[in-house]
Amino acid sequence: MVQIEQGIAYRDTTNSLRIANGTVELIISTDYGPRILKYGFVGDPDENNVFGRWDGITLQTKLGDWHIRGGHRLWIAPETAPKSYEPDNSPVPYEIAGNLIILRPQTEPFTHIRKEIQLILSEEGTHVTVAHTLINEGVFPVEMSVWAVSVMNKNGIAIFPQEPYQSHSDNLLPVRPLVMWAYTDLTDPRWTWGKKFLALRQDPALSEPQKIGFLNRQGWAAYARNGILFTKRYHVERGLPYPDFHVNTETFTNAEMLEIETMGALKLVEPGEIISHVETWELQRKEVGKTEAEWEAAF
Repeated sequence: MVQIEQGIAYRDTTNSLRIANGTVELIISTDYGPRILKYGFVGDPDENNVFGRWDGITLQTKLGDWHIRGGHRLWIAPETAPKSYEPDNSPVPYEIAGNLIILRPQTEPFTHIRKEIQLILSEEGTHVTVAHTLINEGVFPVEMSVWAVSVMNKNGIAIFPQEPYQSHSDNLLPVRPLVMWAYTDLTDPRWTWGKKFLALRQDPALSEPQKIGFLNRQGWAAYARNGILFTKRYHVERGLPYPDFHVNTETFTNAEMLEIETMGALKLVEPGEIISHVETWELQRKEVGKTEAEWEAAF
């Protein structure tokens, strides 16, 4: 049975929501954000929260201070300043209906975009549905994409599927873009480039940032840490454009955390129109190993 508690103190919040079903629990800030600050097994230490915390970063913009904080957030793609960094430091109105939580922050005064997150926890098991919505409440069309960003805890590894392998004689054509940033270093030891998987390891001892983006038609990404496997799945809108040279999945790391980012299609959103992007989450107690052969057996 799903239970929801209000007014929970967690980390730097005093008015968070806790939703749990006896197997897993999620904690969601309503003091700011919204941020989904925790997703983990009931009874586990907070160290086993799959989402990371990062209190040290404040970005000063002409709109005010933006704090990363950690957890899972909803952003607007493509990334531009200050649009993507409009501060979200105000209390978040919300509604509760059964096992559904709807988070409805106020319309952003600079972008005139209203963000909304709907979260549903299954009655049993670990399954969570997270629907991310952007609503254009301005007077002009806006080209944008829904951007769902999960800040993962330290010392884990993000694992992503390659496109199904085919020999040169079977397929002469490219199957997806791989996008790099100016600071991307493909020789960095945190990367693993395999035939069936690619992976990025979070290492607190390595401070140089790394990031890539790619079109993930398989529609899943995973993070393994402390014997817990987090998997998110998402729909791929085939035939539609995506941000950042046509990618729907990005991953970033530095010494503090790792991000798993998914995006909906890039669309011209007219005033009053809505775009959405849905992720489904699951947790498993599962060791997946460190090699591609082990990952193939695990997935």
